[in-house]
Amino acid sequence: MADADTCRLCVQIVRSHFGPLAANVASALLTRGRLSLAQLTRYTKMKPRSVRAAILALVQHNILWHSNTEEEGEMLEFNTLDCLMRLRFGRFVWQAEQLFGPSGAEIVQLILDHGKLQPPDLISKLSIYNPKSSSLYSQTLYKLISGAYLKPSTLLSHNSPRDKRIKYEAEEKAKIAGFPTAKELREAKETAEARLKREEEEAESVGLKRRPKDQMGHRSSKRKAPEEDMVDDEVYFRLNFDKFNIYIRNKLIEMAAGERFNRSAALVMRAALKSTEAKQKSVSDTRSEPASTAGIAMLISDDENLSTGLATSTKKPSNASLVKDYIGLMSAVDNPTPAGTASSFITLTNNKVYVEFGIISSRLRRRVLEAVARERHGDDGVRIVRLLLDVGKMDEKQIAKVAMMPNSVVRPLLSALSSDFLISTQEVPRSADRNPTRTFYLWHVDLHKAYSTLLGHLYKTLYNIGTRRQAEQEEPTVKAVLEKRERTDVAQDESLLSRMERDVLKEWETKRERLTVLEMRVEEAVFILRDLDTVGSNEDS
Repeated sequence: MADADTCRLCVQIVRSHFGPLAANVASALLTRGRLSLAQLTRYTKMKPRSVRAAILALVQHNILWHSNTEEEGEMLEFNTLDCLMRLRFGRFVWQAEQLFGPSGAEIVQLILDHGKLQPPDLISKLSIYNPKSSSLYSQTLYKLISGAYLKPSTLLSHNSPRDKRIKYEAEEKAKIAGFPTAKELREAKETAEARLKREEEEAESVGLKRRPKDQMGHRSSKRKAPEEDMVDDEVYFRLNFDKFNIYIRNKLIEMAAGERFNRSAALVMRAALKSTEAKQKSVSDTRSEPASTAGIAMLISDDENLSTGLATSTKKPSNASLVKDYIGLMSAVDNPTPAGTASSFITLTNNKVYVEFGIISSRLRRRVLEAVARERHGDDGVRIVRLLLDVGKMDEKQIAKVAMMPNSVVRPLLSALSSDFLISTQEVPRSADRNPTRTFYLWHVDLHKAYSTLLGHLYKTLYNIGTRRQAEQEEPTVKAVLEKRERTDVAQDESLLSRMERDVLKEWETKRERLTVLEMRVEEAVFILRDLDTVGSNEDS
């Protein structure tokens, strides 16, 4: 089950999107775990009809899983991750508009409004006022599906993956003869995970089907007609969050390259990411597909002056040579050490360029950790965190000696960092009785624990931002003006509002905009700590 801060945030999201009845159902599932329909009715103290309606709405929008087991029967479980993804829906719609124009944004927005839809229903709803635009929406829908921006909604996606993961792990463990070792248990877990992932990929392989021969038109008999695909009208489609998250990750990497080097390096990084954009399927990829230097140079506009970011001896160097220089700079070819590899963005092997998503993600997450340490404990706190990250476990005297800080400063600082779960202790007893007076206490940074704690604080911040926005909106004066603006006559002519009402409305919109910007910044940190966790976990361990 989720922690208290995550539960409150999820309930707040469900209440704002679906109303209080659905929020009551979500709260019961989040606090008590998976429940049956009868248990939900009892705990929520709602009518069975209302509970069923809320469940249908939440299942339609992929927020509830349901499973049918022999022991428990049909049970319902809350999908926390998909609920938290709803905070990024506005960004997904904006990204679709940047890629596919207004028609793409309308399709994505309509699917987000309904959870999942079939293509005929989608096209009919969008072209209801302009039937001639149905062909444009059909073409855009095909691009979204073929590019994996939309994926099929299958029966497997409505079941909790935890049940099958446990079942497959048990089957793999049963194959082990004798007492299993740690390596065998790890291999069994990896095999079960790979089997589950393979099943999901096979289930989601539908969506496009071969166009019938009679619809391909007349072609020359000398050349074999290429096989064409068409959208399967019987499949329900939903948004593929992983594909849209790729663009958020790529933008963060581009900004990190610009901060580390300069704007020209960020342009080269953007071109390197764009060259393999079509082959990027998930944010869990540890590195990109190979790209050539010439291909990267072709994606950079001739109007861009890359020479401003480098000091070169040539008067007018070509873009191709400058791109090679920037790639060498970002791949740390001048520093072939472990430290250089850890600070690189790109790997250059046999004239092929690879963007190292795993290394960059690990570095971005550590930067968030250091920013929190600096905000709460100053530069001395960051110095200790970096020292422990680089060296490993150390006792108090070693930290004071290596960091060149007095013990009177180090001791309270270590306690403060430990109370915020930024660092942890490892007990090493010198005797079997584990007497504290005869025990070494080594300090180290438990990255998984630190990131989990920071993520909980960020969820709490997001909840507070939503509460503040709601409180500002419920203020009597603002509420009265907003209700008046919803009238049809005022919506057509806002000059019907008085000067004081317009000032109140302007002040409210300014506050809402500031809270939205703050929410986006916090959500960006959440993306780094949570969504990039699957990439940086290997480096963090």
